[in-house]
Amino acid sequence: MGAAYPDRVTTTAPLPPVRHLLRARDLADVRYADDLTVDDLAAAACLSRAHFSREFRKAFGESPYSYLLTRRLERAATLLRGTDYSVADICMQVGLTSVGSFTTSFTRRYGVSPTEYRASFPSAADLAMIPLCVLKAYGRPMPPVAPRRAEDSTIGEDGS
Repeated sequence: MGAAYPDRVTTTAPLPPVRHLLRARDLADVRYADDLTVDDLAAAACLSRAHFSREFRKAFGESPYSYLLTRRLERAATLLRGTDYSVADICMQVGLTSVGSFTTSFTRRYGVSPTEYRASFPSAADLAMIPLCVLKAYGRPMPPVAPRRAEDSTIGEDGS
């Protein structure tokens, strides 16, 4: 304890190992779309790759790669339900590079292919919420507009 501040503890206790694992899991949750590897997650946890993988599996019940893949597939399912992006675009947006591997992993996880999964939900266009005032303004027929002629211009008519 310091003499100037007797009520303060000057030594810090080391963080419990699970805090480092949570840091890595949070990184996977936030940056799932980036080119993350297990090595990147292990570095975030300040552990070697092998030790990190063992501890991660012990703490969370699945391997780091499986956890990252699950986050990516969950996000892909959300995009399939709510957008009209192509399966290939969604594959790339969630951080995967092979459409074939994405389709295989998705089918294993959800029991249907990404295309079949999307077909089981209403189209994203049907879900789009467009304000009624916009629908009325753009849905109303407009009279044809005649092209303006130069002699119809009012510029300069005030005598200036």
